[in-house]
Amino acid sequence: MGLDGWNLPGEREGRPAPDDLAERRKAISAIPQQVEPGATVSQEVFGGVPSVVVAVDDPGRTVFYLHGGGYRLGEAAGWTGFASRLATAADARIVLVDYRLSPEAPFPGALRDAASAYDAVRAAFGPVTVGGDSAGGGLAVALALSIRDAGRPAPVALMLLSPWLDQTCESAAYARSGATDQLFGLEAARTGSDLYLQGHDPRDPLVSPVLADLAGLPSTLLFAGGAEVLLDDATLFAEKASASGVTVEAHLVAGMQHVWPTVFPDLPESIRALTTMARFLRDN
Repeated sequence: MGLDGWNLPGEREGRPAPDDLAERRKAISAIPQQVEPGATVSQEVFGGVPSVVVAVDDPGRTVFYLHGGGYRLGEAAGWTGFASRLATAADARIVLVDYRLSPEAPFPGALRDAASAYDAVRAAFGPVTVGGDSAGGGLAVALALSIRDAGRPAPVALMLLSPWLDQTCESAAYARSGATDQLFGLEAARTGSDLYLQGHDPRDPLVSPVLADLAGLPSTLLFAGGAEVLLDDATLFAEKASASGVTVEAHLVAGMQHVWPTVFPDLPESIRALTTMARFLRDN
């Protein structure tokens, strides 16, 4: 894949996924997805990276979306239900990118895939909003930082759902909310970080973007739940970005767990979040 002009770190050799991780991937991939009427799903390849496109007819905007899963789990096809809800609400095309997972592809494999796909998606559809949830949210910010530093065409905006922004895993929220966040806790974070970093410095801003200089990032919509372990990192990111001149719209929603808009779509809080996302995309 061509990454001329990106100035990204080079590939590193990974290792095979352990059997238990491979089984978890199979189980997750078997979860059925409910696609909303009015949205179509197609398989595409952008910049050499397999992707799933979920779109309405004649979409008015494009979202380049990076799924979660702790950098070691998940696949684009597993986000088609959420993407179809977002596409129909926002009159949009959602490009779900199947970036490589760890431990087979440690840092910067996922970031290099995202960069290659970003160039191709932008060439195909024009300016895009970059979005992501959990690890995909952190990857989205790392991509935006890489775009800024390379002087490449910037995304229209950033849209982050429960982003994982600090792989040092030192936030006080891990202890405070470990018992209430059923989807992501300290053990999951440390495991995901170990498999993704494989000895790389967790304080590198491209893996922990809350530690980066955030000036020059695009307008950002951010969601985090009051009962999730990533709340403090999301709050710090919003504060730092705002202080750096970035326009940030942060929704810190009491009682909500990790990535609630994607996994609990019928909650009133999820419906409100989807409405907010659609409005943000239309306004940008």
